[in-house]
Amino acid sequence: MALQADDTGRGVSLEKVLAEIKGGKASPCYLLWGDEEFRLQDALDKIVKALIPDAGDRDLNLFVTDGEREDVDALCESLCTSPLLPGRKVVAVRNTRLFQSKNVLAPLIARIRERLEQDPLKAAADFRRFMQITGLQWEELRDGGWRKIDDETWRRIVPDDGGEGRETWLPKIVEILGSHEPEPLKERQEETDRLERTLMGGMPADNHLILTAETVDRRKKLFKTFSATGRILSFTKGKGEARQQTVQEMAFAILERQGKRLSAGGWAALGRKTGFDLRESLGAIEKLITYVGDKTQIEPADVEAVIGRTKEDTVFELTGALSARNLVAALATLRELLDQGLHPLMIMTMLTREIRFLFQAKLLIASGRLKGFQANMDYGRFQKQVLPGIKQPVAAGEEPPAVASQHPFVVYQAFKNAERFTQRELAADLELLFKTDLALKSTGHDPRLLLERVLMTICGSR
Repeated sequence: MALQADDTGRGVSLEKVLAEIKGGKASPCYLLWGDEEFRLQDALDKIVKALIPDAGDRDLNLFVTDGEREDVDALCESLCTSPLLPGRKVVAVRNTRLFQSKNVLAPLIARIRERLEQDPLKAAADFRRFMQITGLQWEELRDGGWRKIDDETWRRIVPDDGGEGRETWLPKIVEILGSHEPEPLKERQEETDRLERTLMGGMPADNHLILTAETVDRRKKLFKTFSATGRILSFTKGKGEARQQTVQEMAFAILERQGKRLSAGGWAALGRKTGFDLRESLGAIEKLITYVGDKTQIEPADVEAVIGRTKEDTVFELTGALSARNLVAALATLRELLDQGLHPLMIMTMLTREIRFLFQAKLLIASGRLKGFQANMDYGRFQKQVLPGIKQPVAAGEEPPAVASQHPFVVYQAFKNAERFTQRELAADLELLFKTDLALKSTGHDPRLLLERVLMTICGSR
């Protein structure tokens, strides 16, 4: 599958870039950016190998550093120095900070929230970057200081983010940082004139710079310099069905090379286990190919045997039990999640999200807008007859409810399950969840008991 380049860059795809290098037309610099970490790293490896094909030469003519330790002056010195061995020299910086500014804060916050559960240490690193860009200091946030940041202050710090849900994710990230006492942040100089001059003609023809970044401000002068002198490729995660399609195309390509195929049930099981995360999904595919041996078709049982039970499975079971008002199953699943080490605040986030979706579905059903909806209708009819109406805004300029942006099957389940609740019950449940969330953050009450009380109230007959 071709990896599309950013529209403002001169490159068009990874395949095009590799063909140029093979044809002797290597660019002096390459910028690879985006939040799809697996594809970005894969592109970096392929470009490096294309520039320096011989592994022995690569050991001496390849210099790689991390953005946390990048020094623009040292970078320019390296680019202006001839390689140790005849041939090409490559200087690479992973996760550079050179393209960051306040314009990347909103996507940075979105990534912090996404990573909080799966990779809290990376989320903490992202938040330190957030602090560096905004000027926030650890002393302002610790010991409950984050509560003093009101909506007006937040909008001044992050103009492109409304601060929704800040009271949920901000204390979690502060707690993570508090367990790893952060070092004082260093001031960062934004002046990169020397690097720009170097790229515009101040380095040997066989020297090349490769930078990777998760987010970039395209208005920066350095970005325009890369666009004028090199290649810029973008690797951003798809959402919903687009994300699933990307994973499917790459997974099927791997399977086809090995003479294997994944059944429809196996594909569904894989998605449930990995959430269609590209790295996890492709890693699981490699394991499955080895596991099935001579067998050509991979079935759901193979996926279960190789990947096993995950926290995601248990979270799915908890929200499913909550929507079904199955108290016994909900309490058992809660106990399993807590025993697995999942933070109580993360469980609260999942419960609140589920009840909010049910409440939104209930309000839409009660509005009378969805004429064709029936609680017992099948998924296919729901997609054709009801889903388009859910995605339509009520009035011009008004956004559809959050549940409408989810995968169609998630929307379908929310509307079916909403029939088990009254509108008054769901409103009361949201109020209970808000109070419990506050209690978890501000009191010494046992989190397990607080969460059990929530489940007993929501699943109980009232």
